[in-house]
Amino acid sequence: MKLTYRLAALAALIATPLPAFAATINAVMYKNPSCSCCESYAAYLEQNGFKVDIKPVNNLSQISGDAGVPADLEGCHTLMVDGYVVDGLVPVDVVRKLLTERPAITGITLADMPTGAPGMGGEKTGTWTIYAFTKDGKAPTVYATE
Repeated sequence: MKLTYRLAALAALIATPLPAFAATINAVMYKNPSCSCCESYAAYLEQNGFKVDIKPVNNLSQISGDAGVPADLEGCHTLMVDGYVVDGLVPVDVVRKLLTERPAITGITLADMPTGAPGMGGEKTGTWTIYAFTKDGKAPTVYATE
């Protein structure tokens, strides 16, 4: 009788699909060669199920602009992940929200390098605003606040 229950439990476990977030999410990060917080941010993402290929570049502003990031909202790196652009030190829960909801946008950005953000030192103070942007010239909109 115990064996029957174990086999049934095993069959149920095998038949149950793993959650989407259990799979590794591949990303490519373009960063300024002298920025060290970007590597800390990549490590943070990797601790949360991402595989990040870091590419140091000397034309980050051009890459960010070509990706559609508004110049006044650029972060310290540009991450390409699953068809989206994630610019700056966006918390992983917001990145997961983007990848789950799949909105019709080009990407999201947390401008500057706020204290306490993933990859930065210090304590978080205040609320961060993460903006959504598109490549069609429309003004960025608030995607999330943290």
